[in-house]
Amino acid sequence: MTTYLLAGGGTAGHVNPLLAVADGLRAREADATVLVLGTAEGLESRLVPARGYELLIVDKVPFPRRPNRQAAAFPGRFRRAIAQVRAHILTYAVDVVVGFGGYASAPAYVAARREGVPFVVHEANAKPGLANVLGARRAAATGVAFGGTKLRGAEVVGMPLRREVIELDRAAARDEAAEHFGLDSSRPVLLVFGGSLGAQRLNEALADSWGDVLAAGWQLLHVTGERSDLADPEVPGYALRRYVDRMDLAFALADLIVSRSGAATVSEISALGIPALYVPYSVGNGEQRLNAASAVAAGAARLLDDATFDGDAVRRIVIPVLKDPQRLAAMADAAGHVGTRSGTENVIALVDRALGLD
Repeated sequence: MTTYLLAGGGTAGHVNPLLAVADGLRAREADATVLVLGTAEGLESRLVPARGYELLIVDKVPFPRRPNRQAAAFPGRFRRAIAQVRAHILTYAVDVVVGFGGYASAPAYVAARREGVPFVVHEANAKPGLANVLGARRAAATGVAFGGTKLRGAEVVGMPLRREVIELDRAAARDEAAEHFGLDSSRPVLLVFGGSLGAQRLNEALADSWGDVLAAGWQLLHVTGERSDLADPEVPGYALRRYVDRMDLAFALADLIVSRSGAATVSEISALGIPALYVPYSVGNGEQRLNAASAVAAGAARLLDDATFDGDAVRRIVIPVLKDPQRLAAMADAAGHVGTRSGTENVIALVDRALGLD
């Protein structure tokens, strides 16, 4: 019986692929022990136990970015975190560690190396985080979601995805999806969303241009985010939702998507073969623009600038795409060759290799 320790957390971008791999391991090997290492503060503290996995705690120790009091305390705090993980590895007789980035991963990589336990790194973003940059230097195997990600020894394995996305038959689910959102399955649908919290830039642009979308002969499914107070015009063909708990049905209905380009979003859209217009979030280190690069290079997507994305941009850029079926067909064809639904299996194959089982 194998004992796996999956390390990561802090954000959904780390937790969701971790849980996808955990589910894949448990489905394949019913008697395996699958443990998760995370912090008490991160999103994993809620999502991991809810999914039925035991969460082992490690202190949250951010890497210092500048010389200050926190930087001076970092070495001692990091040594303590490593010791915590080493104790977990010994207590549970861990056979292999799999890291997904975030605060839990860095001490996990060091602890695994010191205990002689092989470890695997998975990086979800095109621009890798510091923990995974350091971990990849000594990892038994390293997998990345996007080509061009600069990590030592990286192999493109794709993103471990939610089961409802992997198993989605878009054509078969289209009628159900249309009924769910009150739209017509026989007419094309533009899906616009900005993540669970929404995107004010996208919301404002569509508030000014939804009429143009409908006039182009399309329907609009607009997921605004729970915090949005955008008024619903309540007109036929425009389904406005604050939150959608069945994104699989939203994807089933989408003929074109306008969205941010977080790693999970791009991976899911690409895996489903849906053409997209991405509006990368302009705050951060530029990873959203890089996440979409492979889809753009393949012709499956186009990048739009956040700073200038407004109602006029929709009319000037998006509407012509809606009115060009040949271009849409070419984008959809390209999208079908960009993504993969086998990210979970590919990461598990790396784990098997680290264990000498391949």
